[in-house]
Amino acid sequence: MKLYALKENHLFRRAYQKGGRRSSRTVTVYALKDRAAGLLRKQNPQKQTLNRIGISASKKVGGAVQRNRAKRLIREAYRQIDKTVGIRKGFLLVIVPKTAATVSKMQDVQSDLLACLSALALLKGQDDPAGEPGPAPRERDADAADGDLS
Repeated sequence: MKLYALKENHLFRRAYQKGGRRSSRTVTVYALKDRAAGLLRKQNPQKQTLNRIGISASKKVGGAVQRNRAKRLIREAYRQIDKTVGIRKGFLLVIVPKTAATVSKMQDVQSDLLACLSALALLKGQDDPAGEPGPAPRERDADAADGDLS
């Protein structure tokens, strides 16, 4: 499946400012619900909802060779996760490689990316993609259930 690139600077900035963020040793993932997903679905030849993905590797990651290797690893890890586990569609995803991604194996980057996507609830079968889950429901104490309020 082809990855659809995130190209506009204002979309990167919106994902950085308003999106959910999760970090790991090799990558940082920003995710935001794509407001134009319905329009893009109509324009898509397959008529399916897509994720738009941007990979932003700064010079801190390394020289051009290291940056391109990190981006290749991230693209392939994303493809593998989407093929095996499945990723929810209709989101803007910005993936930022860290310096450790240039010397890591693809399996390490894949496991870190999977952990970040899972924490953001972007894997198929997960519920709330809005970010942090709400507080856990409070359980009643055994003493309160018995009516003993001492």
